[in-house]
Amino acid sequence: MNVAANVKGKHILITGGGSGIGAASAHVLASRGALVGVADLNTDNANALVDKIIAEGGKAYAVSVDVTEPEQVKSMFSCAFSQNEKLDVIINNAGIDHFPAPLTEVDDAMFMKNMQVNLAGVWYCMKNALKHMTATGGGHIINIASVAGLRSAPMISAYSASKHGVIGLTKSAAVEYARANIRVNAVCPSFVDTPMVQGVLSKLDERGQKGLIGANPMKRLGKPEEIANAIAWLCSDESSFMTGQSVVLDGGMLA
Repeated sequence: MNVAANVKGKHILITGGGSGIGAASAHVLASRGALVGVADLNTDNANALVDKIIAEGGKAYAVSVDVTEPEQVKSMFSCAFSQNEKLDVIINNAGIDHFPAPLTEVDDAMFMKNMQVNLAGVWYCMKNALKHMTATGGGHIINIASVAGLRSAPMISAYSASKHGVIGLTKSAAVEYARANIRVNAVCPSFVDTPMVQGVLSKLDERGQKGLIGANPMKRLGKPEEIANAIAWLCSDESSFMTGQSVVLDGGMLA
């Protein structure tokens, strides 16, 4: 089988697509023949990535979105449908974290911001995607969660709680919509070399940096492309019997 053709012709929308795992996924999927929608709050990043993809012969478009705003999410989908009337896959990747701190020292506003972006944002996108996919014969929703949504995550309690919620939404929706030919899965990375993780590293001392980087048996950060390649497989029809699952990419952390 020609692996590069697995997603050829598919229409795939990625939130938080302008950087990190989202950008790596957009690049991989476009290189394999998908039409990719790069949705991001940072329009400069989104436009720059789309220009790069098109220059390399791929198909992509950019759309501005704040996933915490339901009306902006609706507008994002309207933009996607103006590019192609059917959406095959949405990758709910937009997310934030917070600086590691004991629970009592995490500001209430930061807790709510994590919930609004990481959980409510996924909720809004899923609702719109499910309505569309129910009407068009099916599709696939891929939610980017975290290993912090599968286990305890001391010092990042707000982030962990939001990602546990994402996995709960994933499992529930997968069962609700299985008969509608809609699959819903989650991807759970550990620490990956993205701008978000680099931001955390920059605030840690040398000991803290070594501890974070060496938190898994492989003793290194994951690469965005490694996560993107797994996401590309999920976007393909090769994963057609898989739903309600959490795909873990953690260098052995949870082994």
